[in-house]
Amino acid sequence: MTQQVALVTGGSRGIGAACAIALGRAGYKVAVHYRSDEDAARQVVSEIGEGQAIAYRFDLTREGACADLVKAVKTELGSLDVLVNNAGLSIDQILPLAKPSDFDLLLNTNLKPVFLLAKAASRVMIKQKSGRIINITSVVGHTGNPGQSMYAATKAAITAFTQSIAQELGAAGILANCVAPGFIETDMTKDLRVEVKQMILSRIPLKRLGRVDEVAAAVDFLASAKASYITGTTLHVNGGMFTS
Repeated sequence: MTQQVALVTGGSRGIGAACAIALGRAGYKVAVHYRSDEDAARQVVSEIGEGQAIAYRFDLTREGACADLVKAVKTELGSLDVLVNNAGLSIDQILPLAKPSDFDLLLNTNLKPVFLLAKAASRVMIKQKSGRIINITSVVGHTGNPGQSMYAATKAAITAFTQSIAQELGAAGILANCVAPGFIETDMTKDLRVEVKQMILSRIPLKRLGRVDEVAAAVDFLASAKASYITGTTLHVNGGMFTS
C-alpha cells in the first residue's frame, strides 16, 4: 500500500513536534510545518528520519498560504491523509484591557487557518474517499479561564467547527475530531512562577502537568484504524480537569 501522509502545523516544537514524531514513528510520511524556527523544524525532520519527513515554511496568516501548503504537500508527498491543525498562539489579558487588534490576531492565527486548511485538505480527502482532520483545541475552550477569554473563544469555535464538518464530511469517509490538552509541560509553562504553578496543580486531580507525548498519543490514536468509528468528538488530555 502507498505510504500515508500526515501534515502537522506548528510542528517545530512543543505539542506539534511531539505529534509529528509520533506519526512518523507510526509509519506516516510527515510534512512538518513551521513559521520561523527552521533549525527546530530540521531537528524534528531529522528525528523522524530523512526521507520520511519534509519541513515546510509558511506563514499561515498570509493570504493563500493554507491552500499553497496543502498543494505543496500533495504534490511532493503524493497524498494528504491526516491533517493535524496545531499551530496557534495565546495572548492573555483581562477583558477591560483586551485589545481588539489582539483578538483579530488570535482569530487570524488560531481559527481562520483551521478553516482554510481543513477546506483545502477536504478536497484532497474527498477524492481519496478517506482522511482524518484532527484539531488541537484546549481545556479552556470548554471551561474558560480568567485572562484568556479571547484565546478560549478561538478554541471553543474550533470545537464547534469540527463537530459541524464531521457531519458534512462523514459520508466521504473523512473523520474530524479534536484533542483538547490541559496544562502541558512546554516552553510556555516551564517559566511559570511557583505560586501560579501551584494554583494550576490544585485544579488537576492527577497533580501534575501533562507531557507533550501524552497529547501526541491521543493524536496518534485518532489518526489510526483503532479510531475508525470516532468522529465529531473531543478527546480530553488534561489529568481530570474536565471530563465530560
